[in-house]
Amino acid sequence: MKIEQIYTGCLAQGAYFIQSENEAVVIDPLREVQPYLDRAEKEGVKIKYVFETHFHADFVSGHIDLANATGASIVFGPNAKTNFTSHVAADGEEFKVGKLRFKVLHTPGHTMESTCYLLMDENGKEVALFTGDTLFIGDVGRPDLAQKSDVTQDDLAGLLFDSLRNKVMTLPNDVLVYPAHGAGSACGKNMSKETYDTLGHQKEVNYALRANMTKAEFIMEVTDGLLPPPAYFPQNVMMNKEGYESISNVMKRSNQGLSPEAFEAAANETGALLLDTRAPQVFALAFVPNSINIGIDGGFAPWVGALIPDVKQELLIIADEGREEEVVTRLARVGYDNALGFLAGGVEAWKNAGKEIDTITSISSDELAEIISKNEKTKVVDVRKNGEYVSEHINGVIHAPLDFVNDAMPAISKDEPVYIHCAGGYRSMIFTSILRARGYHNLIDIKGGYNSIKSTGKFDLTDYVCPSTLTK
Repeated sequence: MKIEQIYTGCLAQGAYFIQSENEAVVIDPLREVQPYLDRAEKEGVKIKYVFETHFHADFVSGHIDLANATGASIVFGPNAKTNFTSHVAADGEEFKVGKLRFKVLHTPGHTMESTCYLLMDENGKEVALFTGDTLFIGDVGRPDLAQKSDVTQDDLAGLLFDSLRNKVMTLPNDVLVYPAHGAGSACGKNMSKETYDTLGHQKEVNYALRANMTKAEFIMEVTDGLLPPPAYFPQNVMMNKEGYESISNVMKRSNQGLSPEAFEAAANETGALLLDTRAPQVFALAFVPNSINIGIDGGFAPWVGALIPDVKQELLIIADEGREEEVVTRLARVGYDNALGFLAGGVEAWKNAGKEIDTITSISSDELAEIISKNEKTKVVDVRKNGEYVSEHINGVIHAPLDFVNDAMPAISKDEPVYIHCAGGYRSMIFTSILRARGYHNLIDIKGGYNSIKSTGKFDLTDYVCPSTLTK
């Protein structure tokens, strides 16, 4: 028996490749399936099943392409309905893979079809539980994504409470918990950085598994503080339910270089969004006018999904040379299949062709401190998340989380300098580039963000939530 967790940091997502003898199963695969095919070939095993714990909202799963490539059966839990061939398992149904058995545990709550897969060895010992979004390390799945007119988030939270108590917490304490996500995913509120744990330890430290917790307490705590999910979530759910174009076709269409002239013509003719994926401070020095910066080396895919609400949006890509295919792949992971190509030769080729470039002013936190010392009314905008802001911030700043950038625009002047910061500089450049493309030309980015600001010791910091907050 061999269990391999394949963790993708950008999505904080865990897929699993489990093998026994000459057979294997893949659980919750990412959309690009070649790595699973390569593993199977290397190990000399046949992928027999693709197990899906639920219809994922935050990424497009590779179940269809993987099944087409291997002949594997796609398995969902009870209540799942798909527009492609799949096996909808019954609660308690078992599947044999080599000497191993997997038992279906229907655990509704995160979604109605949410299912855990219990792995038992050749002696029948319960070894591991693949929990999907039902149980995370330190948290549980949010119960608001599958709510409908007749099923509220409180209803789903109640179902989740029952699923955990009746199906999961009754298992032996030494069972290993392997979830679908870790810290950074929008599928939960407060996940730990660890990517697996024993069930017994989770019973000790996970707030949602407290032994004396009532259902009412569980519902209140699990639903408290939930932010609206990213706009792309329901679109990814539909792709996972109804099917999608093969990623190989997407790559052929999107991973093509365009000359500066062709790139400019495509932008003018299609209205495509210009997506620059270079590092923030590199972007600031020179970029194609009206392009938006979301750096490939940060939380790229989740921020694309949060800030570009329609997965069908046409995109034109600007990337570091040699990383264009990576960008297209990571866009496809979250359903953005309509990239029209990339700027061949990057911004350097654009400049060499005599095309116009734009820049964003970026200053140090020491320079910001000096500016504020001369003008106490200097406008500073903090674009971090609410929890970060409440923990500590510059006294008197405007709080405008990047997630809600559209709501922030009316409070930001186009006529005077406004200074933008996040925690380290990644999100502030996204925020600044979005507003820059909409005609805000007086925004100034703070290098190093709040981490640098605090380290100077030159600012009046507070945890008081001032009236100028623009959070939801």
